Amino acid sequence: MDKQVALVTGSSSGIGAAIARRLAAEGMRVVVNSARSVSAGEELAASLDGATYVRADVSVPEDAERLVATALETYGRLDVLVNNAGTTRVIPHGDLGAATVEVWRHILDVNVLGAWQMSTAAARHLRESGHGCIVNISSVAGSRPVGSSIPYAVSKAALDHMTRLLAKALGPEIRVNAVAPALTETPWTRDDPFFQDIAEKVRQGTPLRRVGTAEDVAEAVIALLRARHVTGAVLPVDGGAYLV
Repeated sequence: MDKQVALVTGSSSGIGAAIARRLAAEGMRVVVNSARSVSAGEELAASLDGATYVRADVSVPEDAERLVATALETYGRLDVLVNNAGTTRVIPHGDLGAATVEVWRHILDVNVLGAWQMSTAAARHLRESGHGCIVNISSVAGSRPVGSSIPYAVSKAALDHMTRLLAKALGPEIRVNAVAPALTETPWTRDDPFFQDIAEKVRQGTPLRRVGTAEDVAEAVIALLRARHVTGAVLPVDGGAYLV
């Protein structure tokens, strides 16, 4: 992976930042991105050898195109796209009224259309690299009736199937896979009562008896980048939660 170029969306903190750090540790030049959190993104990029930061909102088509174009202008190539940018709203599944059309549109715009727009903008350049890879950051909520809200879970189910469809459409030049974490400890989830309640259940009821970390997800991304004969896979990173 030395000297390859990776673009990681939504990477100013949490899982995205852990992925950016892990890719940089492998010798890759990383494009750090966020729609907000500019200072955090700039600080992370400054801490990584050869990295750069670009502010862009992946749900906006023009921003997605500009983000890819900036990576090409800066480094002259693009080898890896990690579609990590995502959003949610914590809504009890039984509260159908709270899951308004506006909530649905916002979540789908970022989690599904954002990943689609980034993938289509990057596809030609990933193909030219000779070993292009896309890794989508999904969730176990995409395959099980769980998650912070129904719109969020549906968005991740769509992302899982998009992963399979793109793998079929873009092979053999580009491999497309996804990582599907369960509850993961990040600055956003660490102090939230909703997530802390789930965390205790995870610690008591899953085979590995712990909540996942952002670094766990980053390691799974690296594993998929190295697995040259794997495409169309959705890899659970859930401590065995699917077994119970």
